[in-house]
Amino acid sequence: MRIIILGAGRVGESVAETLVSEANDITVVDTEPERLRNLEERLELRGVAGNGIQPSVLRGAGAEDCDLFIACTALDETNLVACKIAHDVFSIPTTIARLRSPEFPQGDKLLDKDGFSVDKVLCPEASVTNYVQLLIEYPGALQVVRFSQGKAHLVALRVAPGSRLADHSIADFRAENPDVPLRIVAIYRQDVELPVEGDTRVVAGDEIYVLVAQEKVRQVLHAIGNPDRPVRRVIIVGGGKVGLRLARGLAGTCEVKIIESNRKRAEYLAGELPRDMLVLEGDGADEDLLQQENVGEMDLFIALTSDDEDNIMSAMLAKRMGARRVMALINRRAYADMMQGSTIDIAISPSHAVIGELLMHVRRGAVAAVHSLRSGTAEALEGIAHGDSKTSRLVGRHVGDIKLPEGARIGAIVRGQEGDARVLMPSDDLVIETDDHVIIFLPHKRMVREVEKLFQVRATFF
Repeated sequence: MRIIILGAGRVGESVAETLVSEANDITVVDTEPERLRNLEERLELRGVAGNGIQPSVLRGAGAEDCDLFIACTALDETNLVACKIAHDVFSIPTTIARLRSPEFPQGDKLLDKDGFSVDKVLCPEASVTNYVQLLIEYPGALQVVRFSQGKAHLVALRVAPGSRLADHSIADFRAENPDVPLRIVAIYRQDVELPVEGDTRVVAGDEIYVLVAQEKVRQVLHAIGNPDRPVRRVIIVGGGKVGLRLARGLAGTCEVKIIESNRKRAEYLAGELPRDMLVLEGDGADEDLLQQENVGEMDLFIALTSDDEDNIMSAMLAKRMGARRVMALINRRAYADMMQGSTIDIAISPSHAVIGELLMHVRRGAVAAVHSLRSGTAEALEGIAHGDSKTSRLVGRHVGDIKLPEGARIGAIVRGQEGDARVLMPSDDLVIETDDHVIIFLPHKRMVREVEKLFQVRATFF
């Protein structure tokens, strides 16, 4: 696929890294030649220096033969105008814009083909907020992603010592807990993937991925022994766009304190948030301030400033002082990978939170949802089985007869219309039906092209 990315900042760089790894033809446009040179040295792509809202620059970047245009500069107005030009001047079929302003929600008339011609809105701040809110809703999880309008959840968690799963084989756990409806799709021990077989023995500390119906998530967390104590007291460090969004989302459900270092921003936050929400001017890594605000009694401490180092230091300090769970927003991928699962319970990467929304437009076949997992190395994909037994590789076939790449696993099948949809745990003798939503876990992204073919309907099937 030929893709043009406008903007080589943090979001644009992360998008480029992900899409280049999948053998796409990538061109990045930016006004800073130095940024482009750095990208060209690290990644197999082409850089074009210039203003992306100028047709001549886009033409030089190959817009006349482009399949997907992604505008992710720091300015909403630049991204909107660029998408309009990409569509109207060059007839690029799909345009995506990073928009921070809530004034332009997905589906707004201003974004349709008669407006700014934006097919998909990306808002990293909103994606990060949704990501954190799911972790607050399910405090025993490391990651939660949703499929089929929320009907099915993929939950990553660390097996707790003394749980019903620790020191048991998968077969023994299933035999002793027949009423727990889950499908284990991956097990990692110290970053080494283990086979998911009946005789595989799980130990405390293993990281596992399970697919489960939305209404059964808490039952599964309880069965595996992970703590499910609700989050009631939260400290947020950083009152930027993400911090403000999160605080608003937690209003009325949690006792929230916000620490913001900038006086004017703190005053603004105090005027925007409910009166019972305490806004403090100060440094999130100030030990005296954290002690004064009883950080050791907090259910969650989350650092959301724009500085990775500040977030890491304040989260580590809060953990040492007794905060039950700490999270840190970390933009640099190397930092996020290094800190995940250390003193910091969860390292949040903004790029990982939005990549799945982009990948839907790159995937072939009837792909309904994509989520990037394990720092982008693994993926979970939801596709729709169309056609019949003559035109589809899925419809009319038993799950046990479907050929998948080694290590890839069908985790769940969602059957039925939205109102009465059911989540089915796959067994070898379950037959795939037309319009089933099939959720597949892929331990390696190199398997994507082979799995995509399963969801492509052909005129004839051999």
